[in-house]
Amino acid sequence: MPLFRKPKYTLVNLAKKKDIPHGLWTRCPDCGELIYNKALKESFRVCQKCNYHFTLSSHERISLLLDKGSFKELEAKIKPCDPLNFQGPKSYKKKLEEEKKKTSLNDACVVGQGRINDKKIAIGVTDSRFMMGSMGSVVGEKLTRIIELATSSKQPLIIISGSGGGARMQEGMLSLMQMAKTSTALSRHHEKGLLFISVLTNPTMAGVLASFASLGDVIMAEPKALIGFTGPRVIEQTIRQTLPDGFQSSEFLLEHGLIDMIVARKDLKGTLSRILEYLTSN
Repeated sequence: MPLFRKPKYTLVNLAKKKDIPHGLWTRCPDCGELIYNKALKESFRVCQKCNYHFTLSSHERISLLLDKGSFKELEAKIKPCDPLNFQGPKSYKKKLEEEKKKTSLNDACVVGQGRINDKKIAIGVTDSRFMMGSMGSVVGEKLTRIIELATSSKQPLIIISGSGGGARMQEGMLSLMQMAKTSTALSRHHEKGLLFISVLTNPTMAGVLASFASLGDVIMAEPKALIGFTGPRVIEQTIRQTLPDGFQSSEFLLEHGLIDMIVARKDLKGTLSRILEYLTSN
């Protein structure tokens, strides 16, 4: 009978499951949502489930805010050196080489001029991808030069801060002095009655917040940004107290008066345009 002529085991050929190509999806680090990369780009790299704002590069931020084709980068050729011959688990020279290769930047800052809805502005953007956006001599010098250019040309100034590294320890006092240098340049800008808008993104910490980032005539932040001088864990260990929920978030700081407004990324260009229209004469 046919029943008894069947082989003992029936082999089933399963088609090989096609691999999902890499680079199509990104998982939100805040809520865990899996986001299609095309949809993430269309939403300005903001999670539509929890409103987490992903990190943007300096050039992505400039493209998002400025009129197309209006940006002219300045001081692009300035490069950091190793004045202290800093040695650690990895030498400073080696670290700089790796960061340049990873980001295609010479340092953690891009400055230049451009237009927002045809309004001419000077702009500086720190980039957290390059050594966490820490402020060394090059970052301080480039920001000081764009501030001075804005002052001499009587232009409004916008600085977008994404700096979680504060002053760069590999440059010692040469890094720390950039806090005073940028602040002094901004003081001269203010004395001329010119507008400075400071935009804080996640994270804006340490020496950057303690200098130019907190000196804006208008200070705004993206939602859920971490903003402070040092991290919550260090503060709790120092004062031996539990910090309030949401401590150092942009929402907490708005409630306590450190910043003026929280602006979602999709609304940032329009908000900046209105402020420029209201507070500048040209």
